[in-house]
Amino acid sequence: MQLGQTFWYVTRSVLLGLVVAAIVIVALPYFQGKSTPGNSQQQPFSFAKAVNRAAPAVVNIYSIGTSRTSYYSRRPSTVVRLGSGVIMDNRGHILTAYHVVADVNEIQVALQDGRNYSGQVIGYDQITDLAVVRIEADNLPIIPQSQSLRTQVGDVVLAIGNPHNLGQTITQGIVSATGGRMGIIHSHADLIQMDAVINEGASGGALVNSEGYLVGINNAQFRDARGQGIDGIYFAVPYPLAYSVMESLIREGEVVRGYLGVQVGEVPQNNPYSQPGIYVSGIDANSPAERAGLQVDDYITEINGKRMSSAAEGLATVAQTKPGTPIEIRFLRDNQEQSVTVTITRFQ
Repeated sequence: MQLGQTFWYVTRSVLLGLVVAAIVIVALPYFQGKSTPGNSQQQPFSFAKAVNRAAPAVVNIYSIGTSRTSYYSRRPSTVVRLGSGVIMDNRGHILTAYHVVADVNEIQVALQDGRNYSGQVIGYDQITDLAVVRIEADNLPIIPQSQSLRTQVGDVVLAIGNPHNLGQTITQGIVSATGGRMGIIHSHADLIQMDAVINEGASGGALVNSEGYLVGINNAQFRDARGQGIDGIYFAVPYPLAYSVMESLIREGEVVRGYLGVQVGEVPQNNPYSQPGIYVSGIDANSPAERAGLQVDDYITEINGKRMSSAAEGLATVAQTKPGTPIEIRFLRDNQEQSVTVTITRFQ
């Protein structure tokens, strides 16, 4: 009896050991993949692929100008302004922020591979704070682009630039808002709002998605009424708008926009209209809108046969209309639908 019990205990121990060994053999690759650096099966989550695709096309821009340091000084001093830019094509066109290259005497462009070139501003647009700089160079890295991509709230984004001349730096964040005016509702510049940090010197750099595709040109940090920067609120010009501005600057040297002359605002809480539209909060004097008879509190529902879903869409539609073009505007006034024909003029 004692011999049988001993045999059972030994057998049970052996079986238990085999079970434990089998579990270890099955689980070992998993734990090794989690803890062993360089394991190809279980790599840590990373944006390295996106950075490797986009970063070589982001350049450092050094804008050199002159400034008088004092009222009593007759000799101007040299001022170097830092910024970043994005190589957009193999012809050497670089998109950057206008404030990076405004009113300077010389522009130097430094690529990430060590090459340096003189740059020339071929056009700028103060409304969107964009400029196009061109360099004479071959074998240029070009930022990945896609016309079909649309940025959404919640997208992960990476801001690439040269903050404080520390060298190329990557910051990461998420998109907080798109398609609106973020407090500058009368502007023609739709902006992406995100919390990826943009420090001095990173303006004009690339905002890319998690695949490395360009989604915007980094602009600036939000500032309050006292001029103080607010952490966590940064802006970028969205890629579709930036690309359109770039094409106009390359082709014509300027951006020509249509002008209607309405000021738009938030729809009042007692808004009686259930359909999407644009609330007119003001009319510019001697504008096409005033001459056509539009009034404050009108509610625009269609522009040239296209239904309007937001003020941003309406301003964009007008801006893209060639000056001199007559368009039909349908609107609601006192619950009555009306329409007028307005001849768009040039935005000054």
